[in-house]
Amino acid sequence: MKKTFATLFFLSMMAHAHACTNFIATKGATKDGSVLVTYNADDYGLFTNLCHYPAGTHAKGERREIIDYDTHESHGFIPEASVTYNVIGNINEYQVSIGETTYGGREEMVDKSGTIDYGSLMYIGLQRSKTAREAIRIMTSLAETYGYNSEGETFTIADPNEAWLLEMQGCGGDKKQKVVWVAVRIPDGMISAHANQSRIGQFSTYETEVITSKNCISFARSKGWFTGKDKDFNWKMAYAKPDFTGRRWCDARVWSFFNHFKDMSRWIPWALGRDEQAEDMPLWIAPDKKLDVAMMESCMRDHYEGTPLALDKDIAQGIWNSPYRPTPLQFEVDGKKCFNERPTSTQQTAFSYVAQLRSWLPREIGGILWFGNDDGNMVAYVPIYCSNTKRPECFNTPGADAVTFSDKNAFWVCNWVSNMTYPRYSQLFPALKEVRDSLENSYFAAQKDVEAKAQALYANDKAAAVKYLNDYSIQKSDEMIARWRQLAIYMIVKFNDMAVKPEKDGKFLRTATGLGERVQRPGYSEFFRRELIRQTGDKLVMPEK
Repeated sequence: MKKTFATLFFLSMMAHAHACTNFIATKGATKDGSVLVTYNADDYGLFTNLCHYPAGTHAKGERREIIDYDTHESHGFIPEASVTYNVIGNINEYQVSIGETTYGGREEMVDKSGTIDYGSLMYIGLQRSKTAREAIRIMTSLAETYGYNSEGETFTIADPNEAWLLEMQGCGGDKKQKVVWVAVRIPDGMISAHANQSRIGQFSTYETEVITSKNCISFARSKGWFTGKDKDFNWKMAYAKPDFTGRRWCDARVWSFFNHFKDMSRWIPWALGRDEQAEDMPLWIAPDKKLDVAMMESCMRDHYEGTPLALDKDIAQGIWNSPYRPTPLQFEVDGKKCFNERPTSTQQTAFSYVAQLRSWLPREIGGILWFGNDDGNMVAYVPIYCSNTKRPECFNTPGADAVTFSDKNAFWVCNWVSNMTYPRYSQLFPALKEVRDSLENSYFAAQKDVEAKAQALYANDKAAAVKYLNDYSIQKSDEMIARWRQLAIYMIVKFNDMAVKPEKDGKFLRTATGLGERVQRPGYSEFFRRELIRQTGDKLVMPEK
């Protein structure tokens, strides 16, 4: 499907608003047998708390209002379930976790008359399911009954035993058909990912479980988008064919994740996006090494380092080697349409997490959302247990919102630090990284003892174990934001006026008379000074004496 520039512009704006990333590691692919799934929620201007939906029982006839996740507009009402489960963030009390990335697909398939948007579908699925399979059944039946009003979406749906991809699109307002969908179980021992490009292809060739809507293939036939045999049907080629932007801005993030765990040079032409005949990437791969939470967190901080897509060695990195680029992704120079790379770690992330799901522990203890309220590279992921019913103040701060700063709020304090760091990355980031890694290492070091105590409590009093873990999550969150406020103040003093104040043993140095010691002035990086003189010629070269 050839794209016009107008369509490319639309996709550019879509990617601007919906530029999320999900990474998946099945339990056979992890060091401890956890299922690990990640999510970046990316959108400029997006401010979100750590959401919470308490468990409840509901009277017959009770209805639930569908409030659009993006616009907060009401789409109407559906019947409420008789029982709903506790949800904290994107995990529920049964260790079901659901994330998403928007891929758009064919514009004519969007059904604005549908009742349920993608965000509502995620959180209703979490409130009503005990397993990933049950979540798929509930989400698809709701969409088939009430209509789906969002663009094409890929959902990651996981529990302590399985991880699935569910892709879904509307039927453009068709009165008889409301939605098409396909769900694929990622085989155990494999890793997978999606990042705003439909990933499910010719699913008849997959050696795993596949579930589809009854009209999955027939709807494409009815529109003339597919004419071959059923076994040859390729979901994404019919409904969301990858173009340059879908590969370079989206699948490249998947390629980079895979590349951390297997040599993916064979598929670099696909990720670069220019070769229309390039071999498509597999939906999943077998990693060469086992993964853990720290490795998944590291992948959420990726900027294509060490690959052909790396964001270093060009003038856009600025004086201090920043791997971040301003948006929009697309810009024009002398009539040429140009673009920025879009790595996993991006300044527009509102929240990011790694969900850890463990089958061998009591469910209230086994599920953790390692959560951060900003770009994953710029936060310490804090442990939030799936049984938590009370949120830390920093992740649910009264009065704070997208236009109201609060130094008690994690989104704003983390952004305070990260926005100082972005333009002076190589100068400031090492200080941030030291604090970030110190906090995370302390969480990992304490995890075994914390959970052993929780299990001891659980044996006699489940409520006491749940409260203990909730208190622990709040304590670590409070400590994190206090440390981040301290970091913000430290950075202002340490790096004031593009210079660096010397220190020793954690204290800034002073002269014998009590003044601040003379600052250090690091100046340009080697790359930038050479590039500056290359561009300016002799203008800044001093005359020889």
